[in-house]
Amino acid sequence: MSLTIYGVLRSRASRPVWLAHELGLDFQHVPVIQSYRLADADAAAADAPLNTASPDFLAVNPNGMVPSLKDGDFVLHESLAICLYLARKAGGPLAPRDPQEEALMTQWALWAATEVEPKSLSILRGVDVEANAAALRRPFAVLEKQLQAGGGFVLGGRFTTADIMVAEIVRYAAANKALFADFPAISSWIATAQARPAHQRMAADRAKEPA
Repeated sequence: MSLTIYGVLRSRASRPVWLAHELGLDFQHVPVIQSYRLADADAAAADAPLNTASPDFLAVNPNGMVPSLKDGDFVLHESLAICLYLARKAGGPLAPRDPQEEALMTQWALWAATEVEPKSLSILRGVDVEANAAALRRPFAVLEKQLQAGGGFVLGGRFTTADIMVAEIVRYAAANKALFADFPAISSWIATAQARPAHQRMAADRAKEPA
């Protein structure tokens, strides 16, 4: 097996793992935990679980961040870059059909990472929840309009890798029910995406991990 995805599912590794299941890829999942989550301060100790400060993992990703991917001798970091790579390599309906769709997938991935993720993560962590929910209303309005125009999908009139990348960022804010209540297209879209068997498989494995 030449394809390996590193990172616990309680991290951004959930994105490429969900996609890999969607694509039916044969891959190894190595659950590297974030070092800051370890009670033991010496994350590089020989008896510490494999984590982002472990020498073995730093040999894969010297940034000490998850996820990472190895495809044979090719190594890639950053969850969104990994997703775009896997989609392009595998082809099929989840992949971009042409350069324009590839550019749009990149656009929406970067949009979600910059416009939504900082605020949605703060909501997940319980930090300034009301202020961050208020700040998300503008980007959520943009996404709501896009989903309404695109038949319930981010682009291409079909479920694609873009839906996975954006949905896994939007979901961080899901605890704020009042916010989602005002955006029915987003609520319906994320529920449909999370009902897919590939997502449910990933989410079931994620639920088994330590909180």
